[in-house]
Amino acid sequence: MVLASLLPVACRPRSRIRVIISRSPHRFPCSPPAFNHTTEAQQGRKTREMSCHEEVELNRRLAPDVYEGVADVLGPDGQVCEHLVVMRRMPEERRLAAMIDSGKPVEEHLRQIARMVASMHGRSRHSPQIDQQGSEQALRSRWSASFDQVRALPEPVLGPEIVGEIERLTLRFLDGRDALFTVRTDEGRIVDGHGDLLAEDIFCLDDGPRILDCLEFDERLRFVDGLDDAAFLAMDLERLGAPRLAEVFLHHYTEFTGDPAPPSLWHHYVAYRAFVRAKVACFRQGQGDSGAAGEARQFAELTLRHLRAGTITLILIGGAPGTGKSTLAAALADRLGYTLLNSDRVRKELAGISPDQSASAPFGEGIYTHEHTERTYDELLSRAGKLLEHGEPVILDASWGDAGHRAAAERLAQRTSSDLVALHCTALPQVAAERLARRTGAVSDADQAIGAAIAARMAPWPDAAEIDTSASPEQALQRALTVINASPAPVSWRFRRPQMEPG
Repeated sequence: MVLASLLPVACRPRSRIRVIISRSPHRFPCSPPAFNHTTEAQQGRKTREMSCHEEVELNRRLAPDVYEGVADVLGPDGQVCEHLVVMRRMPEERRLAAMIDSGKPVEEHLRQIARMVASMHGRSRHSPQIDQQGSEQALRSRWSASFDQVRALPEPVLGPEIVGEIERLTLRFLDGRDALFTVRTDEGRIVDGHGDLLAEDIFCLDDGPRILDCLEFDERLRFVDGLDDAAFLAMDLERLGAPRLAEVFLHHYTEFTGDPAPPSLWHHYVAYRAFVRAKVACFRQGQGDSGAAGEARQFAELTLRHLRAGTITLILIGGAPGTGKSTLAAALADRLGYTLLNSDRVRKELAGISPDQSASAPFGEGIYTHEHTERTYDELLSRAGKLLEHGEPVILDASWGDAGHRAAAERLAQRTSSDLVALHCTALPQVAAERLARRTGAVSDADQAIGAAIAARMAPWPDAAEIDTSASPEQALQRALTVINASPAPVSWRFRRPQMEPG
């Protein structure tokens, strides 16, 4: 215990002030004591005492043996003049930030930290007041307040273009995701969390981590989605130059909590935490901190990188049979981690047929009638809509030969505030014919005759990017990725779920 080092100068032994430790659950040094015993001062000390006890109680959730209790500080007249939180001193070299900076291995520590945070969230109290702070509207309000505060600075640190792009991407994500946030609340994901998970305040000891300094001055700032709380540390790890560790930590956290959150939400919360830090750096610059401007720009870039990576996209991959659209769709889904929906599977599911069972029939007959095709596309878009609303980017593998079906997909993208990317697969006629001739055991029942009939009826698709699959599949994939990531600053990495085989 290092009480003396935590006391203000006026409270050290030479001032003849006595300190009595109250062994009750609570933390940090208070301001220097004022030797004033008026009713107003007494009320202030009572408030401070309550704050100290609350601070200790909150922080003992993650560091029970660090927060020793609350000390009553006595003045020369023997009266209580102040209250202080008493803490054990932690070894500086075991700070998580210092260990990362020195290149020491921390993955096992991060796994333990994730388990501790997940456990705290699992024990969290719940109430309508807590849930409200995790709503889409509350998150939108916090973003908007930050935008207003940054723009109101007399000497802007971040250019209007950067702030405008951050705001546009933020609101586009929120506009279409109300269903996602409703589900989060219904599942009890909104918690009384830590609120300020920084690597600088985490100590990795031999017997386990100690997580200090939770946000206690405004409980509403602790009332957040558990993933939002964890994202604070992920953001800080990335700031320290360890993006892989950030991803490792979030994977551990979602594993321990059983959280099915889409990676887009991971990105959004990391972006939110980064922009808050950018805002704070802007304030510090205005207060004379000359190095804060560069820090603010770095956090703004981090914000943009995650908002772009978390963009919700609806990708249509179409073309006649044999043009390699299903091969490309599967490769894209694997590379990007997007959900893939295949029209042939949906068509057979609606007909009560196993995907690997043949339903071969002449063009326009059997399960390939106009009516069944309309049902198939309606179901395909309905499933896609639910996924998009819940933050899941989607790839739709179908012929997309009908302009009406494409228009319906455009309306879906608009309704869910999703970016629409259309890819039209083509191949040399002889290549497509050879592929269809070699096809066995595929979900699709199309043969060369059906392929030719569909190709002849394909409506012009001027909005789609043409992907020639005649060469290698890797070349087609790279061309498609170029189209999908055709933004000023393509993202180079994404949070990913573990790969799972389709059920």
